[in-house]
Amino acid sequence: MDFQVVVLAGGFSKALVPLVSKDVPKALLPVANRPVLSYVLELLERSGLKDAIVVVEGETAALLISSWISSAFADRLNVEVTAVPEDVGTAGALRAIDHRLSAKDILVVSGDLVSEIPPGAVAAAHRRHDAVVTAMLCSVPASGPSDSGSSGAKDKSKKPGRYNIIGLDPTKQFLLHIAAGTEVEKDIRVQKSILRAVGQMEIRADLMDAHMYAFNRSVLQDVLTRKEKFRSLRLDVLPFLVKSQLRSEIMLNGAQSDENGNGNVNDALQNSKVLLSQLLANAPSFHEIYSLGRAGSAPAIRKTHKCCVYIADKSKYCAQLNSIQAFSDINRDVVGDANHLSGYTFSSHNNVIHPSAELGSKSTVGPQCMLGEGSQMGDKCSVKKSVIGRHCRIGSNVKIANSVVMNHVTIGDGCSIQGSIICSNVQLQERAVLKDCQVGPGFVVTGGSEYRGESLAKKEK
Repeated sequence: MDFQVVVLAGGFSKALVPLVSKDVPKALLPVANRPVLSYVLELLERSGLKDAIVVVEGETAALLISSWISSAFADRLNVEVTAVPEDVGTAGALRAIDHRLSAKDILVVSGDLVSEIPPGAVAAAHRRHDAVVTAMLCSVPASGPSDSGSSGAKDKSKKPGRYNIIGLDPTKQFLLHIAAGTEVEKDIRVQKSILRAVGQMEIRADLMDAHMYAFNRSVLQDVLTRKEKFRSLRLDVLPFLVKSQLRSEIMLNGAQSDENGNGNVNDALQNSKVLLSQLLANAPSFHEIYSLGRAGSAPAIRKTHKCCVYIADKSKYCAQLNSIQAFSDINRDVVGDANHLSGYTFSSHNNVIHPSAELGSKSTVGPQCMLGEGSQMGDKCSVKKSVIGRHCRIGSNVKIANSVVMNHVTIGDGCSIQGSIICSNVQLQERAVLKDCQVGPGFVVTGGSEYRGESLAKKEK
């Protein structure tokens, strides 16, 4: 497939503080003790897409990611890591590497995507329709969208995620309307020209943009060049292409319609005794109506481009690590119902305990858990639905539930951790209690203290 693959790996995402740090950019955050970026790169590898440009915001993050890729994917993929300025957004990142894009079509994948949906399916749909953009859509998780930014496992009701409102044609192949984020809270306005052309539209709120796109390179480059203020593919570029796909010129007895459906089109149609619905009756799709206008007697309708979708099967896992809540959810899923994505072999107890890990007397590691290499647990500990990283030292009588503990963490006797994320090199002194908290790298939680719904991090020097 003549597709050039671009992975947008981001940088030090502010939305993920305190999980990200100067040593751990977003792309290297662990999911089941593996950097989240590894899931995208392995998905590409399985799909036979061996060449990729990984775009990273900021030189420091780019060096860290490049070093990890060199060791983890040596002789497996041909990956070029390119640094772009920080905070340029996804559209800005592509604009910055414009000179490197040369293929007919570009496959753009978010580096924080954990998915089993083959990119080749998106590429095939794109080529089949000769589209300018094909967006992959997947089902919204049962827990709702994960971009709310809420932190605690019980906190979702406080900051509901933002749904996409998506309009599809009856065949569910063409994208007619998309409103994302805060736009959903406004009145939804749909262009008359779209409704007139397609006849009917199916409105969906149960699908989300999975941040995997196939673009026609020349059209993408043209939009990025002309629209210098566009920062986001999801919020700027995709809606622009969708809105402009029927910028048709309908010429009938001198009447002309603009893209918003204005103009004295109805009169003109009546005068020529041609109804647009009749024109559409035998057309393969509403985009093909332009071809009916070439005979001379029919109206001249000029097609511009097609915006298509690939809707993933509901049974296929797909999630994006774009918030602290999503980090917790994805870690839970990948050692739970979606453990086939983890790359590990789970035991008969439905967990993974590294052979080098040590458990004390009467300590238990429940199903849907992971205990990393070289980690040690004292006596009478309990771990439930949690991921424990490498080389952790856990005392006695410690309870850990629904949490992620990263590498080299020390946990004193009698601590209780629930619904929390503990970053690397953290020290919890004896009998500390954490519920729905995030603890940044290297932080020391004092003995006997209790925190609920807090974000704890060392002050930046």
